[in-house]
Amino acid sequence: MRITPVILSGGGGTRLWPMSTPGRPKQFLALTGTQTMFQMTAQRTCDAAKFNPPIVVTGGAHANTAATQLSAIGIANPLFILEPCARNTAPAIALAALAAENADTPLLIMPSDHVIADPKAFQTAIEKALPLVEQDWLVTFGISPTAPETGYGYIQMSETIGNGVKRVAQFVEKPDLAKAEQMIASGDHVWNGGIFLFRAGRYLSALQQYAPDMLLAAQNAMQKASRENNQIHPDKNEFARCPSDSIDYAIMERSDKVATVPVAMGWSDVGSWDALYDLGMAGSGDNIIEIEGSGNLIKSDGIKIHTAGVSDMIIVASGNDILIVPRGKSQDVKKIVAKLPKD
Repeated sequence: MRITPVILSGGGGTRLWPMSTPGRPKQFLALTGTQTMFQMTAQRTCDAAKFNPPIVVTGGAHANTAATQLSAIGIANPLFILEPCARNTAPAIALAALAAENADTPLLIMPSDHVIADPKAFQTAIEKALPLVEQDWLVTFGISPTAPETGYGYIQMSETIGNGVKRVAQFVEKPDLAKAEQMIASGDHVWNGGIFLFRAGRYLSALQQYAPDMLLAAQNAMQKASRENNQIHPDKNEFARCPSDSIDYAIMERSDKVATVPVAMGWSDVGSWDALYDLGMAGSGDNIIEIEGSGNLIKSDGIKIHTAGVSDMIIVASGNDILIVPRGKSQDVKKIVAKLPKD
């Protein structure tokens, strides 16, 4: 049975302000190459022999952008589920599971704004996960850590239960540096990358067990949904009754049948301008002139930026806004965004 990709594309993307905004979030920008991160996500699952057309869960404001970008790379017959309001990942995935072809359909849940430098390693990990999925396991993909990162959640692995597949012992919240170093040294922890694989019916049964109110609200929202061509518009009033919760808290941390496939695939959630710099995207172009500087990330989609003798800085210009922060401090962007006018 072919896998149905589910692309979650509801994020606002303000951590990469000023280029990324709620109206134009980072997944729809070509920040890491000639294609957008949304397009690259879709292309990882475009083999028709293995994958069905994708289900894209996004907001109504981004539906046309998503459709245009998929059409530009030849992705045919996608299904769009347009969330009437934001309710986090667990309800969004519930909508996709209810829209799946049948209960046995494997769903590959992927955020739309992640980078995977080694897609072949990702495909191999999917193949390893499938036998467990057929046995009703909920599978997550654990990212082999490259550093004691404090910005990610972790997964502690226990015994081997399949070819390259481990049982999940527990999920660990974002740690401080000392705890992160300890977990890395133990060798039995991986980063939680937020990518999952399970059968549609298995996810719905888990919701029935652990979050029945969420399942009921999602079911009612889909039953009262309006449909137009390849778009499903869940009922707003019903969907608003969904508790807002992530799949990790609602399901994965509660179930005793969760497995992980550890994989080194050059993964990044591109969660900051520093992360983009770490991916080698220092910035260049006709509108950037840099003299006697090093270690900078300089990007502009309009005005020219000229620097001399500047090092280890992040300088980003978009429209009427310019961001200037030292490298290593780009997480402070959220403090700037919090002070921006509401409009």
